[in-house]
Amino acid sequence: MNTGVKITAYAAALAAAFGAAYGAGAGVGPVGAPAKTEHAAHATQAKAPGAQGHGGHDQAAAQGPAAGGLQVSDGGYTLSLDTPQLAPGQGELRFSVKDAAGRKVTGFKTEHGKELHFIVASRDLTVYRHLHPVRAADGTWSTPVDLPAAGSYKAFADFAPAAEGAKNVTLGADLSVPGAYAPAPMPPVAPTAEVDGYQVALGGTLEPGKAGELKLTVSKDGRPVTDLEPYLGAYGHLVALRDGDLAYLHVHPNEGGPGPDVSFTATAPSAGTYRLFLDFQHQGKVRTAAFTVRAGGDGAAPAAQPAQPAQPAGEEQDGHSH
Repeated sequence: MNTGVKITAYAAALAAAFGAAYGAGAGVGPVGAPAKTEHAAHATQAKAPGAQGHGGHDQAAAQGPAAGGLQVSDGGYTLSLDTPQLAPGQGELRFSVKDAAGRKVTGFKTEHGKELHFIVASRDLTVYRHLHPVRAADGTWSTPVDLPAAGSYKAFADFAPAAEGAKNVTLGADLSVPGAYAPAPMPPVAPTAEVDGYQVALGGTLEPGKAGELKLTVSKDGRPVTDLEPYLGAYGHLVALRDGDLAYLHVHPNEGGPGPDVSFTATAPSAGTYRLFLDFQHQGKVRTAAFTVRAGGDGAAPAAQPAQPAQPAGEEQDGHSH
């Protein structure tokens, strides 16, 4: 089914959805007024501080809605990684969510078909994994994961406990793969991305603290894709991670579909550089298109101009485990 905008992964209500995609959006021109949605947004408790961004960009303090994933503990819950260190390549990641008394939580609300949504991303934002862990009866979650190279990563758990009155929360914990490591440069801002032979164009406008519409248009071989398939109850899922502190927000599409356009109403929590990851499903396979975008300040993109695809399929971005 189509859903309204939601922030911090598939859950309860926030004041305004997140937006990370101004730079690429401005590069292709405004889309129009934000679409109305049926759902209010929800935010985690964490505040998004300013951060020293990739390549030394000094991000402004948070101006819009609060960002999630900046704390390992929040709202009385803690993300506990049993495997905070993994070897490069295929491995198994195990973790649990613990309550204030240190007990593993076993009761969760189902949000978009899942009790918990789990993201792993590298600190340089070139590796992205949207995982679907399985929970054991004792509250231990596990999932296979492929982390291709040494480096620093961050794991995000987005969930709503089943306890009465409990709110949705997104927690973040550090994860490492030991070995020689040199951060990759941030991919350039561009209004298009390519993955698996699909082209995705990003349009729209976004400013910190102001809601705007982002529109992503999917095509293949020069033809619009008009039969996108629902994935976790939606035609598209958008995750944005802020460069520097990896502040996390997740938004869901406005009403519409099944393609070629998927639109989101979004608000950047601050000026800065972000990586934007769009998950979409077609012909039974989930693919991820990635963009580097900037919001506000000196991050405004120049006037529209031809651009090469932002990310070829070779980048470690199509990271779904089912």
